[in-house]
Amino acid sequence: MKKITILFLSLILVFSFSLVSTADIDVGNVPQDVEDVFRPQVEEVSVTSWITNLEIPWEIVFLPDSKRVLVTERTGQIRLIENGKLQSEPYAVPPVAVIGEGGLMGLAYHPDFPTEPYIYTMYTYRSENGTLYNRVTRFTDQGNKAGSEEIIIDEIPASRVHNGGRIAFGPDEKLYVTTGDTWNRTIAQSMDNLGGKILRLNPDGSIPSDNPYQDSYIYSLGHRNPQGLAWHPETGHLFITDHGPSGEEGLRGRDRVKVIKPGGNYGWPDKIGYIEDGEHENPLIMWPQATPPAGLTFLNNDLYIATLGSSALIKVELTHQGDYKYQVDRIERWFAEGNYSGIYGRLRVVKKGPDADLYMLTSNRDGRGNPRDGDDQIFKLKIEQ
Repeated sequence: MKKITILFLSLILVFSFSLVSTADIDVGNVPQDVEDVFRPQVEEVSVTSWITNLEIPWEIVFLPDSKRVLVTERTGQIRLIENGKLQSEPYAVPPVAVIGEGGLMGLAYHPDFPTEPYIYTMYTYRSENGTLYNRVTRFTDQGNKAGSEEIIIDEIPASRVHNGGRIAFGPDEKLYVTTGDTWNRTIAQSMDNLGGKILRLNPDGSIPSDNPYQDSYIYSLGHRNPQGLAWHPETGHLFITDHGPSGEEGLRGRDRVKVIKPGGNYGWPDKIGYIEDGEHENPLIMWPQATPPAGLTFLNNDLYIATLGSSALIKVELTHQGDYKYQVDRIERWFAEGNYSGIYGRLRVVKKGPDADLYMLTSNRDGRGNPRDGDDQIFKLKIEQ
C-alpha cells in the first residue's frame, strides 16, 4: 500500500510540474534559422574503433610526449593509453562519489607540461558530513601513474544532475571550469555561488587579477549545465555548449551553443533564447528540440559537437563577422538519422588529436544508452581534406 501511495503522489507531482506556466522565464526565438542537415553516412570520413571496453568515458587528453593519452571514466578511474594500448592498471583513482550524472569528469594538463608535471581533473565527492560537492584537483605525473594530489578549487555545488564538469586551459594559460546549476536554477544568477558558471583560475588555483569580477573566479554566469569548452583557432574566442531545460516551467529542448564574453550574463534561469534586452547575452545556436550537446572541438575553423540524446556528431560551419559575432552557415548531423537514433549511440566528447584526426567517445553505458559490442569506445575519425 505504501508503494502504491508513493507512486500515486509521484504521478501527481509529474503531472502538476508539466502544467506549470512558462511566465517566469522570458522565452526568445531561435537565434539562427539554419536547417540541420542529416547525414547518416559521411563518405569523406573513415571511422575506426580505437579503444574498447571503457566505463562511461568522459574526457580524453593527449599528452605532449605523443605516446600517452589519458581518459577519465565517470566511475572513478583515470585510464592510461600508451602507444595506442589501454593499460590494465589505472593511472589514478581519485576519491570519487559516483551518483547520477556525477563522478569523475573533466581532465587537462598544465600548459607548461612536463616542466610543470601536473594533471588536472574535476570530480564529485562526498564531504565528511555527507554533502555532495565538486572539486578540481591536480596530480603530479609520474609516467605510468599519478603521484600526490593537490586541491585547486573546492566545494563547487554538486548533485545527481547538472554538474557541468568540463575543464580546459585556454590560450591565455588560465584554467576554465564549467559548473552546473545542480537542479537549483536560482544559483546560476548568484554571484555568491559557483554553480551555473564558467570559472577562470590560475594554474595554482588562485584568482587571476584580470578576471571580469574582482576577487571572483566567475568568468560568466547564467548557465544551466555547460559541458563543452573550445577556443576558436583564429579569434581565440571561447565557445561552450549548454543543456536546455528538461521540464523547468514546462519547457524542454532549447539546447545551446554560446560564444562567451568575459563577464557576460547568459540569462538562465530568467531568460532563454534570443532576446535583445541589453542585459543578457544571446546564444549563437539554440535547437528547439532536445539535442543535449556535450564536448566540442575545432578542426579547420569548423566546430564539431558531440551530442548525447540525439546521438550525432554535429558539424557547424561558421563565419566570423567581427567582435564576438558569428554567422552560422551550415549545420550537419553526422551518423544520425531523422529519428535521432545514431550509428554509435550517445557521444560524450569529440577532441582533435595531435595527428589532426578527431577522437570521439561514446557514453552508452551511462544508464541512458543502449550498449553495443565493445562499448564504451573511442572512435578515430579521419576526415578527407
